[in-house]
Amino acid sequence: MERGIQADVGYSLPEGLGQAIRETAGAIAALLDGATDMSGPVPGLDWTVGETAAHLALANGLMADLAAGRERPYGDGTPQGLAAANAQSLVEFPERGAEPLAAMLVQQTDVFLDAVDQAFQEGGAGRTLLTPLGPMGQDVLAAYLLTHMLGHGYDLARGLRRPHMINEARVGLCLPFLRTAMPRIAVTSTLTARYTLRIRGGPAFGVTFTDGAVEVLPDPPERSDCTILTEPVAFLLIALGRLGPWQAMARGGVLAWGRKPWLAPRFPTLFNAP
Repeated sequence: MERGIQADVGYSLPEGLGQAIRETAGAIAALLDGATDMSGPVPGLDWTVGETAAHLALANGLMADLAAGRERPYGDGTPQGLAAANAQSLVEFPERGAEPLAAMLVQQTDVFLDAVDQAFQEGGAGRTLLTPLGPMGQDVLAAYLLTHMLGHGYDLARGLRRPHMINEARVGLCLPFLRTAMPRIAVTSTLTARYTLRIRGGPAFGVTFTDGAVEVLPDPPERSDCTILTEPVAFLLIALGRLGPWQAMARGGVLAWGRKPWLAPRFPTLFNAP
């Protein structure tokens, strides 16, 4: 059995996560297969298809180094700092060809999974890793990698006018990272409110604001002000800033109720997606 997959079913990553990471990398490589114009725009981004693919390949290499315990300072932890680091990395890495970038993406994904597997074999499961969005364990870092690939894989699919690879199971595997990241990417506010977030067919959890301070709860809070039920793919796209709440509600992807249901469209605006 392959080491990356072994980590997934044995003593390492949560069930299905390693396989989802590997399959998502393969799906992105398949998107790039045969792409002849890498200079085309990506809707919603300032990058071309080639720049987006290059960023993904570079990011997977960064994540592989982090999983192996290597320090890789990258930005200052703010969305602005990450954007600046991304721009600089693309200047320093000029490759924009579809085939070499697809191969690099898949290779770095394998290196990442091997590094995670090795860390668990050596008893490093509890080690805290410093990432561009703060300290994380190996399992949350893996969910971070999957989330990042799905977000930019969606971008590439739009740029190349092909189907994306986001599905309900993969969204569920992203949740540990999304819950960890929420307090770190919250914008400044004075809001005091209690939200319950429910993903259709999946879990529910709470997010509370106390004078703007954010806390993510493993379960819904008592006396929730607003409950938001979201279709899984819409949930991830909203979380990553690829879909607006009003658009999702118009498509039936989001429902809201509670004592203050009007708080639902405000929720995504309380975070600055990196």
